[in-house]
Amino acid sequence: MPSLYDSIGRGYDRRRQADPEIAATLARLLQPRSTGHYLDLACGTGNYTSLLADRGLRFTGIDPSMEMLRAARGKARSVAWVAGRAEHLPFADGTFDGAICTLAIHHFGDLSAALMEARRVLRRAGRLAIFTGEAGQMRHYWLNAYFPEAMARSIADMPDRRCIAAGLAAAGFSDTDMHPYFVTQALRDLFLYSGKHRPAFYLDSVIREGISTFSKHAPAAELAAGLLRLEEDIRSGHIDAVIREHASDGGDYLFVTARRSG
Repeated sequence: MPSLYDSIGRGYDRRRQADPEIAATLARLLQPRSTGHYLDLACGTGNYTSLLADRGLRFTGIDPSMEMLRAARGKARSVAWVAGRAEHLPFADGTFDGAICTLAIHHFGDLSAALMEARRVLRRAGRLAIFTGEAGQMRHYWLNAYFPEAMARSIADMPDRRCIAAGLAAAGFSDTDMHPYFVTQALRDLFLYSGKHRPAFYLDSVIREGISTFSKHAPAAELAAGLLRLEEDIRSGHIDAVIREHASDGGDYLFVTARRSG
């Protein structure tokens, strides 16, 4: 993960920024106290960490990528930025009142270990709020019609709902709840399916550079052919039919909340 995200981290903030709606939902699910201390697990360049810190919350952000952290340190002086991996958190037991994790669990080398570490560093009844894609949802992305191998590889990296729920339970979390999130045209964070309603986004190489499915998983030949077909379908209007064929009522992403037991 560090090597991939050190590469993606260069110029990352030209393509990615915190979405206010997602940040507001994470804050609501976290149920923070003004005197609490909160962790952003795999914070990246700190977009969501900084936005929540600007709302008066005390945050620590941790990420394994030094390139990402260099960008994060220029955003919020009130945040403690720490280098480290989710599977081996360098914090004492019960340090935090809650934690968030945004679009990162599929990058953990050992999700079970990361969740166990998250529980360890939370205080009793501390809440964990996760925003993530989910394998079942990703199978309905219309991107599968243009980049099937890249999407298959990306889906294989992404845990499904049962895996997430089982991992949380095994780590010692309870009261797990899941809520679907549907991408809208107002979405400001340009992650993988942000172009659901704006397919021309994917023709922009700068946007693709900030999305690990394209930077990590897409074979060059498939990418070139898929972009050509996508451009033709946008021009002809056939893209509208492709989008309709892949419609799903299961959401495009998932908010997951859980509470530390014991």
